[in-house]
Amino acid sequence: MSALELIIGAALILVLAYRFYGSFLAAKVLTLDEMRKTPAEKYNDGKDYVPMNKWVAFGHHFAAIAGAGPLVGPVLAAQFGYLPGTLWILIGSVLAGAVHDMVVLFASIRHGGKSLSEIAKKEVGPVAGVATGIAVFFLIILTMAGLGLVVVNALFKNPWGVFTIAMTIPIAIFIGLYMHKIRPGKIGEASLIGVILVLLAVFLGPYVKNSFLAPYLTLSDKTLEILLPAYGFLAAALPVWLLLAPRDYLSSYMKIGTILALALGIIIVNPQIQMPAFTKFIHGGGPIIGGKVWPFISITIACGAISGFHALVSSGTTPKMIANEKDIKIVGYGAMLTEAFVALMALIAATTLMPGDYFAINTKPEIFKTLNMPVVHLPELSKLVGEDVAGRPGGAVSLAVGMANIFASIPGLKHLMAYWYQFAIMFEALFILTTIDAGTRVARYIAQDLLGMIYEPIKESKSTVLAVVLSAFVSFTWGYLIYGGDIKTIWPVFGVANQTIGVLALAIGTSMILQKSQKRIYALTTFLPMTFLFVTVMDAGFINLTKVYLPQGQMVPAVLVAIMLSLSIIVMVSSIIKWLNILSKPQQPEVAVEN
Repeated sequence: MSALELIIGAALILVLAYRFYGSFLAAKVLTLDEMRKTPAEKYNDGKDYVPMNKWVAFGHHFAAIAGAGPLVGPVLAAQFGYLPGTLWILIGSVLAGAVHDMVVLFASIRHGGKSLSEIAKKEVGPVAGVATGIAVFFLIILTMAGLGLVVVNALFKNPWGVFTIAMTIPIAIFIGLYMHKIRPGKIGEASLIGVILVLLAVFLGPYVKNSFLAPYLTLSDKTLEILLPAYGFLAAALPVWLLLAPRDYLSSYMKIGTILALALGIIIVNPQIQMPAFTKFIHGGGPIIGGKVWPFISITIACGAISGFHALVSSGTTPKMIANEKDIKIVGYGAMLTEAFVALMALIAATTLMPGDYFAINTKPEIFKTLNMPVVHLPELSKLVGEDVAGRPGGAVSLAVGMANIFASIPGLKHLMAYWYQFAIMFEALFILTTIDAGTRVARYIAQDLLGMIYEPIKESKSTVLAVVLSAFVSFTWGYLIYGGDIKTIWPVFGVANQTIGVLALAIGTSMILQKSQKRIYALTTFLPMTFLFVTVMDAGFINLTKVYLPQGQMVPAVLVAIMLSLSIIVMVSSIIKWLNILSKPQQPEVAVEN
């Protein structure tokens, strides 16, 4: 099968879904009201609540939700073949993921920009609120650790990549100042300057790599594991307009531009998909993912289809930026479908590699030897990109090699493959770091909510000291995990925790739609994907717990998975009780939730 056929079919499905199903959700299920005042307008404090242009809000939201998941997940899931991942990305994003994101964003805006746990408390009950808060905090910490490890594996001993990524921080601060202090309202002007500066940071990389600065930028994995939490702390503690929003905004359009360029490259080159539709590993025993194609395809490809982490952004930073309810469709539903397209591009880029080359990159050398697979183009690819790419698991490097190989296959561009590779590494790292900065800030909000359950005044406190202390605590916590863990121990736990939050968010959305929507039958839009995801999570969690963690004596991940599954059951039981209570009463006229 050719990559071009896959792209065209997928793009048509996503565009039609946005036009029809997204409009149905906006007009009928949620009944968005453009005349209603949003929390960003009502509580505008110039720090956390700041009304943003819809494209800036879209840029932030897309950048924050589209972390490593739509890149790493599909690449890792390519172990099963190209078809399982393709089907899950398209079906999951349209009917589950985009619905999940849009409904949670709507719910948070209608509840004054509150967090998911606060919404759960009001829509389901206090027990569900506490359980959701605890589950969310576990997820956010695991997310930051899991995604941070992907960045470490891509950037260690890579001075070019480190320089480029480091430069995006002062560039973002400058653009934030430019848009809010120097030239307020000049978004297009600021965007052009920001994009030029980021591209300049990529193209200056080779000169830096060969300069006196190279030794200072050739960082070990342990050094990066310290620097990443430090960056997360800064992004969470500084005002949102100064670093987080402009960096995510710039990153978002760099990402979209890169994906469109990749799509154009695929159209020009029209590479063949080298990975078969199904591999022998669909029955389990794979070197990257040990379990069967289901339920693990749905756990591995999270952000590209449906991801609980999105609920944290949709009830964290984004609802505090939405200036008009009508923007919920493009920001909530639209950003998720855009991410699904990104996930598909990542899957295509990885599966255009020869299977032996793909597995050689994504497994440790000692494991790859046991597969008895020949490498085909790997030595040549390593030479062209300027570094040995074998034995770099995590998905980021194989994706960068696949992307660079497609770009370099365009006539006249092969000599630029090292640039394409480093550009792809920057592209991936930007995805991940924008999730880390937004995620760390969201974790700060969640920690404040949890402490507020113990001492009420903390919940509404605007203290700068409290924000700094909580930002430091959150950053240290996930930094501790990343410093002592690896991708094999953290990523599977993250997958279960992530989709558990997706279940909880859809359950909360179901409760809200049942109570507030024009027709109760509309609750099926969240209830059906919630049911599928709940069964999937329970199955995957139980398999990991009983066949992997406990037999191997891995008690920390075993305890974490057991806690997440227990919290999911608690929220589900609370939700069912709430639903039965609602359904036992006559349908009431629609009542708007007060901010």
